Amino acid sequence: MTTDTITIKGLDKPVTRIALGTWAIGGWMWGGPDDDNAIRTIHRALDSGINFIDTAPVYGFGHSEEVIGRALEGGRRKDVILATKLGLAWTDDQKVYRDSRPKRVRKEVEDSLRRLKTDVIDLEQVHWPDGKTPVEETAHELEKLRQEGKIRAIGVSNFSVTDMDRFAAITPISTVQPPYNLFERVTTERDILPYAKAHNAIVMAYGPLCRGLLAGKMNSGTRFPKDDLRSADPKFQPPVFEHYLDAVEALKAIAARHDKSMLALAIRWVLDQGPTVALWGARKPEQIEGIDAAFGWALSAQDKSDIEAILRTHVPDPIEPDFMAPPQRD
Repeated sequence: MTTDTITIKGLDKPVTRIALGTWAIGGWMWGGPDDDNAIRTIHRALDSGINFIDTAPVYGFGHSEEVIGRALEGGRRKDVILATKLGLAWTDDQKVYRDSRPKRVRKEVEDSLRRLKTDVIDLEQVHWPDGKTPVEETAHELEKLRQEGKIRAIGVSNFSVTDMDRFAAITPISTVQPPYNLFERVTTERDILPYAKAHNAIVMAYGPLCRGLLAGKMNSGTRFPKDDLRSADPKFQPPVFEHYLDAVEALKAIAARHDKSMLALAIRWVLDQGPTVALWGARKPEQIEGIDAAFGWALSAQDKSDIEAILRTHVPDPIEPDFMAPPQRD
């Protein structure tokens, strides 16, 4: 497979511009885990040329990291750039809240190292800003861990520009991870992409397929169980859902110009926006199929103009993914 790569500050190996996203592998909010399929999925991604895996402790409350650790046993760890996160804690009944206090930061890194069965985390990211902990305290602890050799590079996710400026005054920010796709782009294009370009940081776009909506396989009859994240996403509720589906149908014509799928178009659009990596979420091996179709081509100026016209027509007031933000701790 022909792949694009990009370099992240602090890492000595370029990463593929598509990374395997592993939220669904953890099972939480995605219908439960399926470990055998998850391990086969990870192996399929690596065999397809992907060398970048993104995870987090909260994905299945440690389960996603544990599965990745098992999948990389037997010598495969050396070929992979591993990214995980910290800053979200949870109660016994799985209520998630933000916590980036230094003591918690250190515990999370130690726990992730153990679950991932590795002696170093390539990229450690703060999952969400903790409004009750000064970002400088979090950054100081992460810089200590970097100097100790437990992490190689540091990133942030869902941070404002103001918080990133304060954080970067303590330790360099190598990556920023916002939601970014054809339907969720306002804040990222206004704030995050310009910041990344100005500070030599890479944008790791999560949700590039907008939780499957941009894969082009849904219809007005598609429904989601209560334990599926999309059952709480306003984009997937009628009558708004139909407007998004109409946009997808129109976008398929742009993909057809290049003899590509809707899925490949959605990923290619993210990759064409700048210093970006797209997180490709999968939990079954067959969901890796199609990755190669996103590489080796680019959207033309006419394509981009037509895409903007389609979005203005069908989704004039796009809904940002604010519903996903976890609460502050009590």
